[in-house]
Amino acid sequence: MKKTLMLTAFALASLAAAQTTTTDTTAVPAVTAPATDTSTTDTATDTTTDTTTDTTTTDTTTTDTTTTDTTAAPAATTAAPATMSAQSVATPAAPMSAADSYAKAQEYAVQADVAYPVPFYDRTLWKASVDQAYLAASAEAGNRDYNAYLAQLYTKTQWWINAYNAWNRLGDLNDTEKQWASLSAAKLAYIALQRGDKATASAYVAKGQAWADSPSLQAIKKRL
Repeated sequence: MKKTLMLTAFALASLAAAQTTTTDTTAVPAVTAPATDTSTTDTATDTTTDTTTDTTTTDTTTTDTTTTDTTAAPAATTAAPATMSAQSVATPAAPMSAADSYAKAQEYAVQADVAYPVPFYDRTLWKASVDQAYLAASAEAGNRDYNAYLAQLYTKTQWWINAYNAWNRLGDLNDTEKQWASLSAAKLAYIALQRGDKATASAYVAKGQAWADSPSLQAIKKRL
């Protein structure tokens, strides 16, 4: 009796296990098949959409770049004639007359007297004054006033050789001019004596005393 019950219980258990295994195996294929098909469909759709969008964007960018380059070219070409036209309109300034240069020389000399304690040609204002006086004298070589003023500036700025030659060219001098001329001769005589050239120093002394004698010329003469 016991053996019969045990066999019966074992048979029922085996039957139950067989039913459970059959049920689980059947359920697996039903779920797996639809999932696989859905993934494949989604992937194909995404790939097609992305490729189409990228191609359209690239074409649009190329078209814009070409349009910009073509528009910029005429702007550069149009600007060139404007510059040439402006240069053509410019006209050179008219040269100063002898009278204007003479007036400028006097103006610069007044400013230089205030600006510098000692006059020298290499001072900016004195140089400007002498240069303007030279232009005036060169433009009108027969104008004695221009040439006398240039000789005076040469003497004042201690350009002794130019002063001496300028006074010598004027010929007849008034008393004030003779003093200026004598000073330039005395300076040149002293320079010649310093370098040991007594013959040249003597010539300058003689010319200076002919214009106007001075203690400086007498002192140099005694050393000859």
